[in-house]
This record gives sequence, structure tokens and C-alpha cells, in this order.
Amino acid sequence: QVQLVESGGGLVQTGGSLRLSCVASGRAFSTYTVAWFRQAPGKEREFVAGIRWSGKYYADSVVGRFTISRDNSKNTVFLQMNSLKPEDTAVYYCAAGTVAGISQRPYEYHDWGQGTQVTVSS
Repeated sequence: QVQLVESGGGLVQTGGSLRLSCVASGRAFSTYTVAWFRQAPGKEREFVAGIRWSGKYYADSVVGRFTISRDNSKNTVFLQMNSLKPEDTAVYYCAAGTVAGISQRPYEYHDWGQGTQVTVSS
């Protein structure tokens, strides 16, 4: 089990940037796959980006705009979000799991943060 806490959400104008952080507590953090998901009102939870030792993967909707990274020494995963659009508005969650690959299925992740709200205005 790993415990996750997200931060960095807020209100930003179209074209602006935000950097989300996910701080983890728990041993062997570097062995976990960590992913970011988002959920807008009335919508299903959607995969955004994931990271593990084998690499990274992004949803098509954020390629070229978002970057996922991790600092294992600080037990932290980041999501740098640039060129934000109103359709990026959602609650963003980080999640951790021991799945072998970078899964895009929410049920593959067993530990979740509380979420942080991102609102992009125009």
C-alpha cells in the first residue's frame, strides 16, 4: 500500500500552465506504476498519463502539452500541464499500482489520492 496526496490545482486562463504534484508515503515507491487520471462532472474517469521504469505513456488529448515525471528520492510524481484548454477542466487524481505495464484502466490501480481541482477559464 502507498498513500498519495495531490496538490497544485487551481484556476488558470486558457493557454496557461499548472504543475501538479503527487507525494507518496510508503516503502518501495520506485517500484510502483503511477498514473494521472481526471474526471469531469458527468463523465467517466479518464486516463491522462502514466510512468514507470519502462517508460511513459500519454493520452492522445494531452500529447505535446503535458509531461509526467517522477523524483523517487522525494517520493513525488509531477504532471506539468502547458497550453491548457477549457476541456482540461476536471478533478485530477494520481494513482499507484503494481501492474506490470502502464495500464489505462482505473481498476488496475489500488491506491488513489484525494484529487485536486483544475479549472481552465476562457
